[in-house]
Amino acid sequence: MILVTGGAGYIGSHTVRRLRAQGFETVVLDDLSEGHAAAVRGPFVRGDLGDREGLRRLFLERKPRAVIHFAASCLVGESVSDPAKYWRNNLGNTLVLLDAMREGGCDRLVFSSTCSLYGDPIRTPIDETHPVAPINPYASTKAAAERAMGEYSRAYGLRWIALRYFNAAGASPEGDLGEDHAPESHLIPRVLQAALGKEPLVEIYGTDYPTPDGTCVRDYIHVDDLAEAHILALRHLDAGGACAPLNLGTGTGHSVREVIEACQKSTGASLRVEVRARRPGDPAILVADGARTRATLGWAPRFPRLEEIVGTAWAWHRAHPDGFGDRGGRSSR
Repeated sequence: MILVTGGAGYIGSHTVRRLRAQGFETVVLDDLSEGHAAAVRGPFVRGDLGDREGLRRLFLERKPRAVIHFAASCLVGESVSDPAKYWRNNLGNTLVLLDAMREGGCDRLVFSSTCSLYGDPIRTPIDETHPVAPINPYASTKAAAERAMGEYSRAYGLRWIALRYFNAAGASPEGDLGEDHAPESHLIPRVLQAALGKEPLVEIYGTDYPTPDGTCVRDYIHVDDLAEAHILALRHLDAGGACAPLNLGTGTGHSVREVIEACQKSTGASLRVEVRARRPGDPAILVADGARTRATLGWAPRFPRLEEIVGTAWAWHRAHPDGFGDRGGRSSR
């Protein structure tokens, strides 16, 4: 049995689907404050990760042998305005989970981390030896959780993999799971919402970066490829593999203008684009060096091309113009 925290969220729900398709038994723990009930697959427990007694009961009754931990608050801007929420949810609740795992005899953890903990990079592509230098509370909480995992490993025998995502995007090829956040902060769904007429325009934040077209460059990775990496990480731990942080990206960067162009090509829409000032804390380029991940997990993306990623996202948004039809979640996980 695999416990998936935050399994009603964007990446979590895709991962649960792939786990179950590969024969794993799962149970999802989610409080639905940010995820979607319609995205849940398989057994589900609605609950708060910070509820120590509830978590203790869950481990006693379900006896999970491993945990994939997605549950987190994930908005950078909100983390700056409300850091207490992020330290409580992202670090405090992770510590509650780690203690419940110890008590329940569960020693394997795959952790949803972020490339944001590298801060403003001093080199790119970014490998795992790059200094960890977070510049916002969200990234700081993820870095602190990774440190806690390392210390729990040395003291208590926890075995872990931390997957440092670059930019998750796309939707399930089956067409029934996709990205639905409120508010939406990710570029591709924002552009696609504009193509659907749900937004009046597309905003570009800064056109004077030291990049080929002046706009920020990011490494976009398909959500199903992310999901598969979690399963490979779990198998790695099952086989006695070493603990490690691992980057998840394609190794190819695309600028904001290139993403908008790809979305216009997929949708056939002509979009109104307006330029705004740079946002504080936006690095010019974030691209992964994924050599360690390939060597450790044998992972490679099935959807490496931006056009493929955008195509799956557009198919989902076109079929679900109002998302899952509920309040909408804010978690990118």
